[in-house]
Amino acid sequence: MQRRDFLTLAAAVPLGAAQAADFPSRPIRIAVPNAPGGAADITARAVGEHMARTLGQPVIIDNKPGAGGVIAGQAVAAAAPDGYTLLLISSGTAVSQALFKSLPYDTLKAFAPVAPLATFDLVIVGKAGGPFKTLGDLLAYGRKNPGKLNLGTPNIGTTQNLAAEWFKSAAGLDLQVVPFKGTPDVVAAIRGEQIQAGLDILSPLLTQIQGKVLQPLAVTGAKRSRLLPEVPTAQEAGVKGLNAASWNGLAVPAGTPAAVIGRLNQAVNAALKDAEVRAKLEALNLDPHPGTPQDAQAMLAGDIRRWSEVIAKAKIQKM
Repeated sequence: MQRRDFLTLAAAVPLGAAQAADFPSRPIRIAVPNAPGGAADITARAVGEHMARTLGQPVIIDNKPGAGGVIAGQAVAAAAPDGYTLLLISSGTAVSQALFKSLPYDTLKAFAPVAPLATFDLVIVGKAGGPFKTLGDLLAYGRKNPGKLNLGTPNIGTTQNLAAEWFKSAAGLDLQVVPFKGTPDVVAAIRGEQIQAGLDILSPLLTQIQGKVLQPLAVTGAKRSRLLPEVPTAQEAGVKGLNAASWNGLAVPAGTPAAVIGRLNQAVNAALKDAEVRAKLEALNLDPHPGTPQDAQAMLAGDIRRWSEVIAKAKIQKM
């Protein structure tokens, strides 16, 4: 082949397509902004193991907990945009962008989503055998007793805490959102009747619900939970406009070639359709959520917008 013909052929092949043709040629790393052993870590490992088989290269999980996900996010934002460094993103990623006064990156500009991974429900609970059998009971009490209803959540700035603020606004209730250090403290306060209700992720509460310690009143997402199909959504129970759920997904540094993102997306979706991977996620009470990069982008951007509005309306001070 003459040199001129070679250059003409090279110019006809987009750089992204050329990179994708031999991608991956070395190990891939997923930065997880959580400690080992939790749902996010197990999700990344289950999906990563299957991706490794599909892509023919090891997928390494790199746990970088702390600072509301900023440590992991900063590491990935600074990485080369070549598809070899991914970030586990979530509703918490959106909350951080909405809640922090400044971040070392702009989430929507620094990252290119690859795919959703899973969704998981939030639930409002009361004490089993207590005064609230339904969400309607809680709403009626709150309206008759302004300022006396206490709704517990994990720490200020968590998805659960902001979802409680959203519930308060959407329901038009004068209630106190009471933050605790974590889920066990919320459960203990409900059981000890220091608070009347709590709002948290369903998964860590499920054993207490199944053991008749807690009474589920409503889930806060757009549809009923696969795990509690008899429990209505808050919207079904009369709280219009409330649609708060959690999710996670994967992203790469902005500027990663679209063809490489497409290859990664195919590998993620193949994992999420695998029966063994699905079983692992469902055992964590997560719902596998295959999708496109555009789906993941919409989830991230939508959550940033929604949580920014909740923070502004609730007059929550930015950190």
